Amino acid sequence: MTVETTGPGDGVRLVHTAHLDAASREAARALLDEAFGGDMSDDDWEHALGGWHALAFEDGELAGHASLVQRSMLHRGRALRTGYVEAVAVRPDRRRRGHGSAMMAALETLLRGAYDLGALAASDEGAAFYAGRGWQVWQGPTSALTPSGVVRTPEEDGGVYVLPLSAPLDLSSGLTCDWRDGDVW
Repeated sequence: MTVETTGPGDGVRLVHTAHLDAASREAARALLDEAFGGDMSDDDWEHALGGWHALAFEDGELAGHASLVQRSMLHRGRALRTGYVEAVAVRPDRRRRGHGSAMMAALETLLRGAYDLGALAASDEGAAFYAGRGWQVWQGPTSALTPSGVVRTPEEDGGVYVLPLSAPLDLSSGLTCDWRDGDVW
């Protein structure tokens, strides 16, 4: 299933991983490798799969990628169904044309319709972009629910952003993400 949305260039297509053909999957991974300067690990790519992909096109070519996957976050004794944004990037030669905003707008529509909370880990370069869209920095301590129990992730403090939706939140309280291989946030 593919959903077409409006945006700059040729617009944004929302495609679930289950319907992402091999050529599109390879093009998205190549775009991410280029955009992140080769710093996109196999685990990072794996984290971007299993949900929705927002694919931005310009002149018929893939210009950007972002994905939304389901995770579980623990906050104040409650497990929150969380839409987690991953692998957001625009080709270097197509930046500053609105592709990132169009992809995020498409994913935020999905978030508002299906999740208790939106969350993502922002790079220093991306933090202002997300804050400008209404995402809020998580001010409390972050942790991960690991096979060994809850482990603090202080290196992520101040870099996790949330989009409050239906769940009541205390941004100064703790937030714990579910376990996964590679970077947990």
